[in-house]
Amino acid sequence: MISLPQTAPRVAKLTVLSIGVALLATACGGGSTPSATESSAGASGGISCPAPSATAGATSTATETGNVPAATTTTPTPLKIGSLLPTTGSLAFLGPPEIAGVNLGIKEVNDAGGVLGKPVQVVHRDSGDTKTDIATQSTTALLGQGVSAIIGAASSGVSKTVINQITGAGVIQFSPANTSPDFTTWDDKGLYWRTAPSDVLQGKVLGNYMATCGAQTVGMIVLNDAYGTGLAKNVKAAFEAAGGQVVAEELFNEGDSQFSSQVDKVIAAKPDAIALITFDQAKSIVPLITGKGIKPTQLFMVDGNTSDYSKDFKAGTLKGAQGTIPGTFAKDDFKKKLLAIDPALKDYSYAGESYDAVNLISLAAEAAKSTKGADIAKQLKAVSEGGEKCTDFPSCVTLLRNGKDIDYDGESGPVTFSDAGDPTEAFIGIYQYGDDNKYTPSREEFGKL
Repeated sequence: MISLPQTAPRVAKLTVLSIGVALLATACGGGSTPSATESSAGASGGISCPAPSATAGATSTATETGNVPAATTTTPTPLKIGSLLPTTGSLAFLGPPEIAGVNLGIKEVNDAGGVLGKPVQVVHRDSGDTKTDIATQSTTALLGQGVSAIIGAASSGVSKTVINQITGAGVIQFSPANTSPDFTTWDDKGLYWRTAPSDVLQGKVLGNYMATCGAQTVGMIVLNDAYGTGLAKNVKAAFEAAGGQVVAEELFNEGDSQFSSQVDKVIAAKPDAIALITFDQAKSIVPLITGKGIKPTQLFMVDGNTSDYSKDFKAGTLKGAQGTIPGTFAKDDFKKKLLAIDPALKDYSYAGESYDAVNLISLAAEAAKSTKGADIAKQLKAVSEGGEKCTDFPSCVTLLRNGKDIDYDGESGPVTFSDAGDPTEAFIGIYQYGDDNKYTPSREEFGKL
């Protein structure tokens, strides 16, 4: 593999973002790079990203808690939570960490005595993907079992197929991974919530980060669904606002298995960097790209495909490629807890968001003194802001039962909801691939929406 020239990138012309992204990364040093007409897809002379942060993946601070006081109000109907998370389909790799996050949250809530004097019950169902009707069938089954809230789906496209069914039944839909901006204005009766930030944030971070790395031109291969096109729109807007140019944008549909045409058209445009906005189709697309001489350091991935490829590609295929995932890095002590739940975990994407969803639903039920979905929803915003800081169920419920107002911040980072049920602030993690085709934390950026 040809090594990159040691050329310092230009400092990208980062604009002031309307969402207020506060970059925690240090800026690249100044210098010259090839012009757009001189650059080529095979010679990424302008790509040189900031070095990884020394604090990436640090241990989180545990909250000191004593004995949890007994519930002052008890419920005859235990809180029952369903999960609608992928165990099959193109996002199946996200299922294990999300399910582990849910199960860890349920365990800790019940270890602390449960909600309103009763253990919380959980029922898991597969969401599948948009090629099947699994999500609708699973949702029908969950509603039939009397759940008050459903955690999921992971895919924005899947959530669009069931959101009206869930919220129309008076049940909370709480996604740990939906990022489509469309949900912000959805008519959901106040019952749709999420711990993952809108792609308005991830798109702006990724677009600006590629510019910070020195890319002046970008090509994109994009899944043609609500997730892919929405994220691509925000990546493009940010990259162009930073002075760059998107020279190719090729779409494909869920269920497609051939991607040579899209790859050939993007490479023909000779971009400095290539953004892959896909799900597990990356397993087919990456070899096509690298097989044509593109360096992995030119590849930028997203939450839908930043995964462990150690068993899929030969060593070094992705060395130096980078990807973004909403949320702060999974800290070492949190990973240990998750591995105790599922020792086979390889990825931790959205585990924190799933864990936080359980805690927030449980705390809102305590605050509402009710296990009804509509009652819980009315308290979700209140337990996320304005009170005494706490970071787990035992410490937070202790404060609530002592008559205190709480402000829950969790494993996914600070959680403060808007009236629309969106996080108003979040971290975006940037990860880098090693020679083993596994990704590790590199740096994270914080933004407000």
